[in-house]
Amino acid sequence: MSQKRKGDMTAGNPLKALFAFTLPMICGNLFQQFYNIVDTIIVGKKVGEDALAAVGASTSITMLFVMVANGTGIGCSIIISNLFGAGDLKRMKSAISTALRSIFLVSICLSIFGLFINKPIMRLMNTPKNIFADAAAYMQIYFMGFVFLFMYNALAAIYNALGDSKKPLYFLILSSLLNIGLDLLFVVRFGMGVKGVAWATLIAQGVSAILSFGFLIRKLRGYQTGSYARFDRRLLVRMVTVAIPTVLQSSIISIGMLLVQSTVNQFGSSFLAGYTAALKLDSIAIVPMVACGNAASTYVAQNLGAGKLERVRKGYRICLGMAVGIGLGIAVIMQVFGSDMIQWFLDGEESAKALKIGCDYIGIVSLFYFVMGTMNVICGVLRGAADMRWFLSGSLLNLFARVTLCYVLAKATSGYIVMWSHPVGWGVCLLVVGFRYFQGGWKKPYLKSAETAQAQ
Repeated sequence: MSQKRKGDMTAGNPLKALFAFTLPMICGNLFQQFYNIVDTIIVGKKVGEDALAAVGASTSITMLFVMVANGTGIGCSIIISNLFGAGDLKRMKSAISTALRSIFLVSICLSIFGLFINKPIMRLMNTPKNIFADAAAYMQIYFMGFVFLFMYNALAAIYNALGDSKKPLYFLILSSLLNIGLDLLFVVRFGMGVKGVAWATLIAQGVSAILSFGFLIRKLRGYQTGSYARFDRRLLVRMVTVAIPTVLQSSIISIGMLLVQSTVNQFGSSFLAGYTAALKLDSIAIVPMVACGNAASTYVAQNLGAGKLERVRKGYRICLGMAVGIGLGIAVIMQVFGSDMIQWFLDGEESAKALKIGCDYIGIVSLFYFVMGTMNVICGVLRGAADMRWFLSGSLLNLFARVTLCYVLAKATSGYIVMWSHPVGWGVCLLVVGFRYFQGGWKKPYLKSAETAQAQ
């Protein structure tokens, strides 16, 4: 008789299961963005436009490594979800242990690497001289906290793989509140400026990572499996096979931002400040669509592991409906209130040009959120099915379209092409992954395993 497992999405009402799983993910990601937004507001209002531009100049680099951390965790979680859905709890525990040990080592290496490349990267990105010192200082502290960043993201992905999206939400709420309190203490009270923001983020992530690890150990003890391998090379190979394309896809998005950022930097600190404010607002707006895609990955991986292809199709339709509906709703909100929201980050009297840039950006990009949502859900299905070639191909074409537009037309449009490059990239990726989904090739690994099972 198999164990009754919480978080199992291979049985019951798919709509109820996906809604219960996705809602905490959306709330958790919103809280994660929330304390990033508070960082930006405090810097912009209490320190000044140059300080905001300094954080903005670092954003594309920090987001690159955040995406690497997210991609690593999500990639490993696909295998963990698959084993969980199949009821193979012993190997699931081995996969979790193997993933955490490997990610810990990778994070240490990347932290050391980041400390060395900090200033050279800032120079290559044409960071304005008046904000270079603050931007470099922010990055230096950020790199020091890589272990916490990577471990927390890996742990959150593991919880999600086990169908538990509530625990990461609780830890993020705690982290957000702690981050805000430390922001006020370090920046407002102690006058530490940009460095204070970086230290607040590092400490908050550290607390979340340590608590997440402790609770995960307790959760795993609830699965009675006996002894299991703490490190399994074969499982590591399987996880790396899925994780590398996921990391590449996540990195590609951030590399695109990095290359676009170098284009934006040449238009001065006012343009950069407005662009940074809009990106912060944009990062909140897209959270629900990204969460729908991540939920689709876990749902698909679990159900394919359990051999339930028809439930995958139902889950896809549910996630797609949620993502498109949310995208259209958020677009309406941004069209009506976007200008007011941009003013959260900037002083209207002193930053008129920056405000205009930010308002123009969010006004254009928000119109295409439904495209971004659709793209994320289909990418989530392909990722959950481990169809990584097509998943990665769509991401590469997304990057190519965005960067090409920016480099070719940046000067001719005074930087405004940046605002159109995102929707164009989403559209190109959607065409590729949409074709693959409807063509059905992503089902081949499942169909082969089903044929093998019948032959036996």
